[in-house]
Amino acid sequence: MTGSIITEILLPLALAFIMFGMGLSLTRFDFLRLWQTPAPIVTGFVGQIIALPLLALGICLAMGLSTPMAIGLMILAACPGGTTSNVVSHLAKANLALSVSLTAISSIVCVLTAPFVIQFAVGYFANGAPIDVSLTSISLGLLVITLLPIVFGMLVRSYYREWAIKVEVYFRRFAVVFLLLMITGVIIQEHAIIVDAFNEVFIACLLLNFGAMLIGVVSAKLFSLTHKDGLTLAIEIGLQNSTMAMLICISLLQMPSYAVVAGVYSLTMYLGAGLLIAYASYVNKQHIANHNSAST
Repeated sequence: MTGSIITEILLPLALAFIMFGMGLSLTRFDFLRLWQTPAPIVTGFVGQIIALPLLALGICLAMGLSTPMAIGLMILAACPGGTTSNVVSHLAKANLALSVSLTAISSIVCVLTAPFVIQFAVGYFANGAPIDVSLTSISLGLLVITLLPIVFGMLVRSYYREWAIKVEVYFRRFAVVFLLLMITGVIIQEHAIIVDAFNEVFIACLLLNFGAMLIGVVSAKLFSLTHKDGLTLAIEIGLQNSTMAMLICISLLQMPSYAVVAGVYSLTMYLGAGLLIAYASYVNKQHIANHNSAST
């Protein structure tokens, strides 16, 4: 009984709380940028919604991942970028406005796209043992715990702007603490699976993380976007909302074993994020040095 209360009520409520906090940081101008500067947003959107699940599928097939690990990786790839990507974009001095816009748009659209990716993954990898969950139930679940709280948060921000700006930081902190608790819970509950499959899961997560960042960089080059936008796309496509992935696995699908990938990814993605921040810092220093030498 306690377990069902946690998975069916408390965990979805916590994610809804986090999504509400994301809504408090958004304004309608974040969406208007789609029309003002469409190229980087469309490029990032296609990379996140289409290229990332295809990359995950390629990794699953190439590595011959076990059913829980393969489905877990596909679910992770179906999720949007989380608030972590916005923080990393800020630290890397990337295009924060673009990062926020992509996070917002992908979080809304994933309500429609993620269920299809999840249903495909379950049908393809769970040979003869499909999960008793419908496309409609996944869509409704994501609608209630992600889209509606984001919209409500934006409405609150529009009427109580100063309060929203003041408290939004606390929602971010809650998101970090909640993610750590989720990771701990998954490790404790699925300890045996993690020990048996850690090597393959760790490598698969690294490949997804670095492969996704590469997609962002290459896409920016192909469409002649600025270095700053390319860095932002690498961050936004490369860092997924692992909290949402774990919630989908545990609460919507009732399959905690699928959440192992998201738990491991939550740790490995900071390696990629750290390298991006270090690279961005190096490039910025080089630009400053070149500018100073040119001035003299």
